[in-house]
Amino acid sequence: MIRQYIGVQPASSSSSRDVALAEQLTERERQVLVLIGQGRSNQEIADLLVIAESTAKTHVKRIMAKIDARDRAQAVVFAYRSGLINPHQ
Repeated sequence: MIRQYIGVQPASSSSSRDVALAEQLTERERQVLVLIGQGRSNQEIADLLVIAESTAKTHVKRIMAKIDARDRAQAVVFAYRSGLINPHQ
């Protein structure tokens, strides 16, 4: 569904606001956001990044606050719109 939504948008549809917000994320937060975009759970994120699950949860909370997302679905859409995830990969 996300690929379909993104696919109908022009290639330059990343809003400057989304890109600016993405640039405010730390490198680790970007990594976590990409993993959220892949549908990973907090435990899976923790395992992949070799961190505690509580640390993964903290990263997720900070990401959500920084990008003003109320749930993981909005975070995934943000990751695509900001260019952190390429729907054509």
